[in-house]
Amino acid sequence: MIAVITDSTCDIPDPLLRDLEIEVVPQYVIWGEKQYRDRLDIEPAAFYQRLSTEVEKPRSSQPGVTDFQQAYERAANNGADELVVVTISRTLSGTYENAMRAAQDFSLPVTVVDSTGTSMGMGWQVLAAARAARSGMDTRGILEKIDHVRRRITQIAGLDTLEYLNKGGRIGAAVKWAGTMLKVKPLVAFNVLTNLVEPVGLVRTYTSMVETLYRKFFERVKGIANLRVAVLHGGARAHAEALAERVRAEYHPLELFVNSTGPVVGLHTGPGALGLCGYMDE
Repeated sequence: MIAVITDSTCDIPDPLLRDLEIEVVPQYVIWGEKQYRDRLDIEPAAFYQRLSTEVEKPRSSQPGVTDFQQAYERAANNGADELVVVTISRTLSGTYENAMRAAQDFSLPVTVVDSTGTSMGMGWQVLAAARAARSGMDTRGILEKIDHVRRRITQIAGLDTLEYLNKGGRIGAAVKWAGTMLKVKPLVAFNVLTNLVEPVGLVRTYTSMVETLYRKFFERVKGIANLRVAVLHGGARAHAEALAERVRAEYHPLELFVNSTGPVVGLHTGPGALGLCGYMDE
């Protein structure tokens, strides 16, 4: 049996994680003197409420080698004889390197994959891997499925403010055209293949942000047959649910769900963010 392991920035809904038996290694949120395990010790709803009101902002920290070693042991104890580990982009975090270090001298074969993405840009790759493993594919087949999905992903987010992306140092040169216009609502695309955050647009109102997000996403998606779409939000569930209903009514996707972006992703995108991430499956 091949077990699939990932980290908590994948933003996959808990029911899917449980159903597909995906082991999740938590990232860490550091707020003041306290350290929290992402999505375990601090849940998204409480995180976004606190982020909106506190002056002091949190920072994140990657899982340690020991965290991955423990996850590998749990998978082995549950009957796995091989592991596939999919992590957040190595350009965003040292998570990949720690997963690799933990794999050294482990008793089972471990293949560590850099997703070159985060949130559901990584999550769709993880889901494809877990479903392929469950169907009986070998590691080579699983890696081919991951690559197939990665090459097709479209991921766009509308941010209520540029403040958090700016403070987190996640704005590339192409996005700095926004300059000091922190009161506008930027839309950015996360290119999983190039690891770049690309500007999509600037709008003045939240309503315009939602409309532009929807339009830009479906302009970029390569076809609508067998479409899998995740609607992601930073404490804006009502808006996300409404957006999901619109996607369902107009495009009838093969798979569609709504989920909160976790705290580690959310400390860079901020409260009120909305995102669409998906791809056309085979």
